[in-house]
Amino acid sequence: MNVPADYESILAPYACRSIHSRGRVYDEPESPHRNAYQRDRDRIIHSASFRRLEYKTQVFVNHEGDHYRTRLTHSIEVAQIARSVCRSMHLHEDLAEAVALAHDLGHTPFGHSGQDALDEMMKPYGGFEHNRQSLRVVEQLEHKYAAFTGLNLSYETREGIVKHHSAYDTPKNRDLAHFNLHEQPPLEAQIGNLADEIAYNNHDIDDGYRAGMLTVDGLLQLELFRIHYEQAEQECPGVSERLKVNETVRHMINFLIVDVIKETLRRIDEAGVKSFDDVRAAAKPLVSLSKPVRQMNGEMKKFLFKNMYRHYRVARMSNKAERVIREIFEVYMLHPAMLPENQQFELEAATALADGGLTPKRQARIIADYIAGMTDRYALEEYERLFNVSARP
Repeated sequence: MNVPADYESILAPYACRSIHSRGRVYDEPESPHRNAYQRDRDRIIHSASFRRLEYKTQVFVNHEGDHYRTRLTHSIEVAQIARSVCRSMHLHEDLAEAVALAHDLGHTPFGHSGQDALDEMMKPYGGFEHNRQSLRVVEQLEHKYAAFTGLNLSYETREGIVKHHSAYDTPKNRDLAHFNLHEQPPLEAQIGNLADEIAYNNHDIDDGYRAGMLTVDGLLQLELFRIHYEQAEQECPGVSERLKVNETVRHMINFLIVDVIKETLRRIDEAGVKSFDDVRAAAKPLVSLSKPVRQMNGEMKKFLFKNMYRHYRVARMSNKAERVIREIFEVYMLHPAMLPENQQFELEAATALADGGLTPKRQARIIADYIAGMTDRYALEEYERLFNVSARP
């Protein structure tokens, strides 16, 4: 039985199928039992970069508590939401899942604070942006296969990484013309993008409440939260406030998923989309929340920004994280001999290939690759090794 063809035969006419794939950089024989996007997903899950997400900050640094989200649990939650939407719409779950699991592979330690600090240090050398870094990870920095560098993922999965964006990340990908930036990505990649926003808004409410930064009284100012908290009170009278918040978050996620499906199907119908090529040619993204729900969701984002992301505890940790990243970068640039053996080898290889010697730009990019790959705890340990005279080198 041809498993990929069997599965893909039941998809909607505008779904992305393996036969639509623009292939891989390095040709490989197709698997008789897995479609191209299943293989992408499996390669991502087995990568070292994916495993390191377990110890990278979402909002709270890893050592602050065992129950807060990390980049790994966030990515899994994004994938779960994306799969749910795709299944209901008869779209390709495996492609959406692969994009969702890969979208943060290039993220720095310490969340957006780490990214901002590294971007600041890299400004003279081309800047740093984590979508671009995620692409570097899957195309160059992962070393698992003898036949090629990177993971050799399909075009569509890599395109989903490149075209991913959120309120926090505006891609700077003008030089990536080979990804046809004028085209819309597949619906599955668009869904992975919106699933990211749904996931972090809702789990940040959960984590913020758990941390004592957010209160139910404060959250009841939000229409989206209030509607579903009142529903939880009716359905679960007498339970603890903690359980009511759990039920509220669950209801909100379901509400947003249902709204995405309805609004996206409405836009597909309105645009006359009948095929995958129609998705590519659409004037704007087709996956969206409806206008009233977008407004409620926007209200929630503003609330979180004001009451959680700018909370003094988060601000203190962010300031410390930025200092750690900046000072590690500066000392490596001034004293590249302090870099570990693998990075020394990369510097030597780059020097050998360069006409006229190693450029500061190339040195900075090697350092940025190294720092971006660090986990929170490794970055803190490295900082100690570099600046604490009593620490082991």
